[in-house]
Amino acid sequence: MTRDIAAARIMPSGADWSATAQRWRVPLLTVALAALPWIVPSQALAVNILIFGLYATGFNLLFGFAGMLSFGHAAFFGAGAYGAGIALARYGVGWFGAIAIGVAVAGVLALLIGALSIRSRGIYFSMVTLALAQLVYYVAFQATDWTGGENGLRGLTVSVIHIGPLALNFLDPVTKYYVILVFVVAALYAISRLLNAPFGAAMEAVRENESRAAAIGYDVKRIKLIAFTLSGLVCGLAGTLDALHLSIVPIDTLFYQTSGLAVMMVLLGGSGTFLGPFVGAAIFLLIEDVFSIWTPHWQLFVGIVFILAVLFLPRGVWGTLAAWHKRRSA
Repeated sequence: MTRDIAAARIMPSGADWSATAQRWRVPLLTVALAALPWIVPSQALAVNILIFGLYATGFNLLFGFAGMLSFGHAAFFGAGAYGAGIALARYGVGWFGAIAIGVAVAGVLALLIGALSIRSRGIYFSMVTLALAQLVYYVAFQATDWTGGENGLRGLTVSVIHIGPLALNFLDPVTKYYVILVFVVAALYAISRLLNAPFGAAMEAVRENESRAAAIGYDVKRIKLIAFTLSGLVCGLAGTLDALHLSIVPIDTLFYQTSGLAVMMVLLGGSGTFLGPFVGAAIFLLIEDVFSIWTPHWQLFVGIVFILAVLFLPRGVWGTLAAWHKRRSA
């Protein structure tokens, strides 16, 4: 019995493990992502998981933590991609400056769309974001001199990345992956700090009960607008990285289906969780990669998995696992 008590003191409980994982979530996710190219079938797939995991994380910041369902986040992903692409292809800006410009463009667009859309709530908010995003798509489609129209924006290949005295071959898939990983980890660290800050608690208060949050003194509109803008900035960063990865910005980047990808990935992984968006992105892209080899109708399998997840795992894959572990350790 004495030996059991001593062992219990040495071995942390389930709650302790959960708290430790929560405290070290960014380093743990970084280690997992660093190993990803050697786990999945190809480095190109790993890069896509990295980029779309960040994109879904940006959407989750608004939907999962602030409780605002947007159907227009393709606008920010595409704005980041086009902002960086135009800076590279049209003005010869360096790769890092192009990323900064793309993120800034996405942030300004998110601020404008957010200021208009937060005036509505619920499904009306979702429809307003969808309508405004489609407006951005139409403008980009018509501005052929800037965006290339239906042919997309081309001519933005980055073959070498100079970091001080280092010259990295960006065309090498492994090098590309770890360069992009640096930006993703930096974004994840910033998001983690934000969620642990008082503003993170304010977002969750608005998500749980907007009227009560306003009653205790929160400026709800201001919190919504800041959350919307920050979400757009993260999605814009993902868009800039996608442009560098593909060396082209297709017009479909701005289409509503890209907004649907973020919704599906977050729901698959688990909204309101830190790791869920990357789990959802990995599930979706793995299904696409595997089943698209066998059949052009791979979307059917994605739909089946999504329906099963909604019916039997309403908190998403990672959200359900986290809840199960929490109940078991209670």
